[in-house]
Amino acid sequence: MILIAVILLGAIGAIGAIMLYAASKKFEVYEDPRISQVQEVLPGANCGGCGYPGCSGFATACVKADSLDGLLCPVGGMPVMSKVASVLGKEVSNLEPMVAVVRCNGTCEARPRINSYDGVKKCSIASTLYGGETGCSFGCLGFGDCEDACNFDAIHVNPATGLPEVDEDKCTSCGACVKACPKGIIELRKKGPKSRRIFVSCINKDKGAIARKACTNACIGCGKCAKECPFDAITVENNLAYIDFNKCRLCRKCVAVCPTGAIHEINFPPRKEVVADKVQPATPKAVTPTAPKTEVNAAAEATTPKITEETNQNKIQ
Repeated sequence: MILIAVILLGAIGAIGAIMLYAASKKFEVYEDPRISQVQEVLPGANCGGCGYPGCSGFATACVKADSLDGLLCPVGGMPVMSKVASVLGKEVSNLEPMVAVVRCNGTCEARPRINSYDGVKKCSIASTLYGGETGCSFGCLGFGDCEDACNFDAIHVNPATGLPEVDEDKCTSCGACVKACPKGIIELRKKGPKSRRIFVSCINKDKGAIARKACTNACIGCGKCAKECPFDAITVENNLAYIDFNKCRLCRKCVAVCPTGAIHEINFPPRKEVVADKVQPATPKAVTPTAPKTEVNAAAEATTPKITEETNQNKIQ
């Protein structure tokens, strides 16, 4: 009886193994081994800044894509993408690095508080209840959702100004803070040559007088910057100016004409102060004193032309 039981159990196990093997072959999902190779060179932050669900999803997209154009790991940047290209045997285009910028300059001094919020200190919750504690319903709420969303400690709310500030050395342009801001005041822009960039630090779309009343640093949509720009990089829509970083040549002419200081220039050298030349008073010419005429001098003057006439007549003869 024991032998029969052992044989039956062995037969059942063998049949089950055969069935599992057949099922695994039938429903087998093939995974390209290059996906794991690409995933090994990625930083493993799983931030989603690439637009895919984690590093595994990005590695799969890189393997399946015909080219790496438009694919970028924001955390690793071009060094990591060069490794990915070498693994896959593809070429990667040299993409310019990006950085997050805060498009709100409504500091505590420029944007006075008109009410007090007594609730959960979360921007996502407060934005659904009302416009904010100030007269500007477009500005930053200052509760730090962007700070909580950043995995790289690259953005913090300054308690003195009530505005978030980005540490560009730590920012990986993953876009987590952009997604976390319910007001949409954080934007990814090109880092620029020598980390220099120009942008309009305001998103207020109210008319000029209303925007200026709510915040002294607001863009009033006057259009002076657009008229001054020689590269057609600035557009004014809905009472708000916007600078296209793909067209901007960093000439800074728009910064000089902005009446409210809403256009910010980052990491530029200080401007040279133009000192008007002082007009020096004209120095009076020295007047040579004329010697008084004496009788001798008068006689000499009288005889000189006669001598000259006589000499000329002799030459003619």
